[in-house]
Amino acid sequence: MTETTTEVRAPGAAGDGDVPVRWVWLAAWPVTAVFVLSNAATPLYVLWQREMGFSKGTLTVVFACYIAGLLGSLLVSGVVSDRIGRKPVLLPALGLALVACLVFATAGGVAALVVARLCTGIAVGAVVSAGMAAVTDVAGPARRRLAALLASCAMVFGAGLGPLLAGVLSEALPAPTVTVFVVEAVLLATAVVVVVRMPVRRPGGAGGGGAWVRVPGVPRGAGWQLALGIAVFAPGITATSFVLSLGPSLLSGLLGTGSRIVSGALAFAMFLGATGVQFAVRRLRRRSVLVAGAGATALGMLALVVAVHAGSVVALGAAAVLAGGGQGMGQLGGLSLLNSTVPAGRLAEANAALNVGGYLPAGVLPVAVGYLSDGVGLTVGATVFGTALGVLALGVGGLVLLGRGRVEPVE
Repeated sequence: MTETTTEVRAPGAAGDGDVPVRWVWLAAWPVTAVFVLSNAATPLYVLWQREMGFSKGTLTVVFACYIAGLLGSLLVSGVVSDRIGRKPVLLPALGLALVACLVFATAGGVAALVVARLCTGIAVGAVVSAGMAAVTDVAGPARRRLAALLASCAMVFGAGLGPLLAGVLSEALPAPTVTVFVVEAVLLATAVVVVVRMPVRRPGGAGGGGAWVRVPGVPRGAGWQLALGIAVFAPGITATSFVLSLGPSLLSGLLGTGSRIVSGALAFAMFLGATGVQFAVRRLRRRSVLVAGAGATALGMLALVVAVHAGSVVALGAAAVLAGGGQGMGQLGGLSLLNSTVPAGRLAEANAALNVGGYLPAGVLPVAVGYLSDGVGLTVGATVFGTALGVLALGVGGLVLLGRGRVEPVE
């Protein structure tokens, strides 16, 4: 079967494994490439902060502009992808990511950083809805678990690779805020090639009716699965967002190191943990994955509180890895639930709904903590954040246990 013929069928229609498995892996590459950009700026904020003179509160606002762009994108990208196809959403998203690289590389003030982060967020929103759905479409129904695993791991691996790559390049090469984004632009260009050649099917009118711009949702009967996925994913990604936005400040202010390689390595370790744990738990029941994700987030927040009070690099590293594990397992569990209950023609919108539920608190809470820390100090701010999120994660774990009868839908 040629790529031309596979393009005209509905997404997910060929569950017979007619697409080579290498394409399932390749389909995940655009997700990785865009998520490399999503966090590539993390180790560079210390440089920009020194050059531009903005506060920790402003830093978290710049970070949250990414979340704002992402959430705005999710209001439309999932629905559009389900109606007109994955490629018409992914290719403009990759183009916008390339624009973000250009703005980052030439940024001369906070306004440019805000624009670059907004563009990045819009691109990421398109990728977490259309890109992850494209992986499932290419895989077909017979490979749903593999698709959920690869899509989720592509996201967290890219999110971790970005800051590590940026940290190393910015320390080793001249013009750090330029070099990093030139390299990222090359990665995005390869992702464009993959999307153009990807054997993904066009929608066959299964995208549903209603407005083109709307709060994304799921079909009737899948609401409980969406709620459980969000309940675990949201605390996990909020924890990792805190580490990404204020981790460099913790390292430089509390732990006495301003190395961009160290801050990049911290973020990489966090998302490497998120990637590795998903492969480790991929054969467990979904309920076990979700409960373990909630537990990892709670333990990560306990380690964060210990780190800021003891000034411990080890405890901060443990907090990062555990937070990554919480996000990774919550994300994998949520995607698996949606892949098993939502038809292909609504899957991009369902993915968008999961990410809206996760990224909304991930954008709001770190900003609040950033401004709180400006007033009362980073130790108190991080303690309040870690305690509140840890208690929430424990409550979520109990919720999953109470809803155990709905966590294992029929395959």
